[in-house]
This record gives sequence, C-alpha cells and structure tokens, in this order.
Amino acid sequence: MAGAKESVALIVKNVVIHADGACKGNPGPGGWGAILEFGDHEKEIYGGERNTTNNRMELTAVIRALESLKERCDINVYTDSQYVQKGISEWLPSWKRRGWLTADKKPVKNVDLWKRLDELARGHSVGWHWVKGHAGHPGNERADVLANRGVAELAA
Repeated sequence: MAGAKESVALIVKNVVIHADGACKGNPGPGGWGAILEFGDHEKEIYGGERNTTNNRMELTAVIRALESLKERCDINVYTDSQYVQKGISEWLPSWKRRGWLTADKKPVKNVDLWKRLDELARGHSVGWHWVKGHAGHPGNERADVLANRGVAELAA
C-alpha cells in the first residue's frame, strides 16, 4: 500500500543483574562480581583491585554489569548493598542538586563511581532491589563467589 506507514515494534530485553562486592580489609584488596541473566542466557563477570573499599567494589560490580550491555534494556538489579540501592534510588537526586555534596555539605564519597553509575543507568529502565546478603539468595550467593574470586586472583 503506497504511503502507508509501517509500525515497528521495539523489543527491549529484560535483564536481571545480581551484583556483589568484597573487600579483605577496608580499605584493602577487593573484588567485584556480577551475573547477567537474559532469558536462558547467563554471563558472569568479575575482577578486583589491590587497594579499595567494600563500597567501591559494590558500585563497581553494578557499573561493570551495565557497561557490558550493548543496547537499551529493562533491568532489575539485585544487590545486598543498601549503600548502592539507596544511593541510586534515594540519595542521588539530592547529591546532584547540591553539587555532589551530602546533606552535611561534605563531598559525596566515591563520586567518580556514582557519576558513572548515574550515566549508565540513564540509558536503561532500571529497578533497584536490595536483598539480604549471605542469606541464601542464589543470585547473591553466586555474585559473592565471583567477587571473592576477584580478590583471590589478585594474590595469584
């Protein structure tokens, strides 16, 4: 039919991310791990840093997972870090409004990672979910194993 407009349906992938960080000493050697699930597909990623903090590793796990996505997705992130979950969903708008200062007018810690996480999350539709750590949640337990592998491989 000449002149007819075709309707194009955009298919957005639904991705589940389980992310965790670990640190041996705080600060000290740390690791991060994440599992990305899409349908029947899974991808495990992990890494480590020699001198870091637990909060930096928790943030890094989510950042690396989001960086590995190649297109816009609907995402559900599961983390045992209230720092990550509350930071991105509750505190971040106020930090940005105050020029990356806390309510006490102090600089936001890990601002480099918060800015990167904010940038990456804006490219997706993200639900942020807190799960209790070390409580038998299968995705969180697996992410914890990956994060600890990241620490262990630093010593190898």
